[in-house]
This record gives sequence, structure tokens and C-alpha cells, in this order.
Amino acid sequence: QVQLVESGGGLVQAGGSLRLSCALSGRTFSSYAMGWFRQAPEKEREFVAAITWSGGSTFYADSVKGRFTISRDKAKNTLALQMNSLNAEDTAVYYCAADPSSGLRIVKAASYNSWGQGTQVTVSS
Repeated sequence: QVQLVESGGGLVQAGGSLRLSCALSGRTFSSYAMGWFRQAPEKEREFVAAITWSGGSTFYADSVKGRFTISRDKAKNTLALQMNSLNAEDTAVYYCAADPSSGLRIVKAASYNSWGQGTQVTVSS
């Protein structure tokens, strides 16, 4: 089991930046990938970005490509999401996820077995 704790959310003006962090503990070596997802009110949880823990390959949703950057620090067991050029459509609760089931797509929320509690990101226009 992997435990996850997010931080770094908040209120920012459109065009601004935020950096989210996710601290991992537990059986992190068993998680071959990690991801960020977000959920706006009355909407389904959607994929934002993912990264393979070992090789660092990255994947992004089209809506954030070129604006968001996912990264991981294997030594510190942390996951980060740098968010630039934020707009109102980015307003949501952001969740980090880990420990995807083998063989399942890492861009799908249902693939992950461990989730953080979420952190609110609000972008004012």
C-alpha cells in the first residue's frame, strides 16, 4: 500500500502558476507509475498527467500539454505538478494517484489503487 499526501493548492489569478506536491510513503517501489487527476464540481475525475516511476516517461492530457509539467524525485519520494498559464477551466480538486494495477492504462483513474486526499486549485478570471 502506498500513502499519498498532496499540498500546494490555492487561489491564483488567470495566467498565474502553482506547483503541487505529493509525498509518498509505504511500498513506493511497487508503483511503476504515478499520476495527477482532477475533478471539477459535477464532473467526472479526469486525467491530467502521468509519469513512470523508473524511467520518467511522461504523459499529458491535451488540455494541459505545454502548460503543465509532471516530475518525480525518486530520492525524496515526491511527485510534483508544475502548472503554468492557468485558466478558469483548470479549477478543480487535484489528486495524486499511485500503484496502478499491472496491465491497465495509467491515464485511467480506475487503474490506480492509491489516492491522496486532494488539494483545491481555484483560478480566478
